[in-house]
Amino acid sequence: MEKLGVTAPARSVPQLARFLTRHLHWLAAQPPAADFAGETESLVAELRSTIDPDPTSLHTLIRQCVVEDCAGTISASPKNTGTSGSRSIECSAGHSWEMHEWLTLRQLMERQRKGVSA
Repeated sequence: MEKLGVTAPARSVPQLARFLTRHLHWLAAQPPAADFAGETESLVAELRSTIDPDPTSLHTLIRQCVVEDCAGTISASPKNTGTSGSRSIECSAGHSWEMHEWLTLRQLMERQRKGVSA
């Protein structure tokens, strides 16, 4: 704060945010700025992986298909379909559920798990 010739802001989110915004160019030019940015980037990546883990790192859920008389299995590991980048869940016999159908599929799987006919 001495190098900037300003007093320290109050320890509140709005005051600290204003301070950072006003002095961003000066702060970014300081030698430790690159280390701080790297540490922040690592923290953000860790938080994102906690909130939204990489689907390839999860254990894949495998269940019997919910379609009546289908002997296939559902591998609940979403796959990109087509060039649109939309995602779907498929059974080994070829049944497929697009993202907008996943809640319905989940309900059907839950009914099946409890032994309730659909």
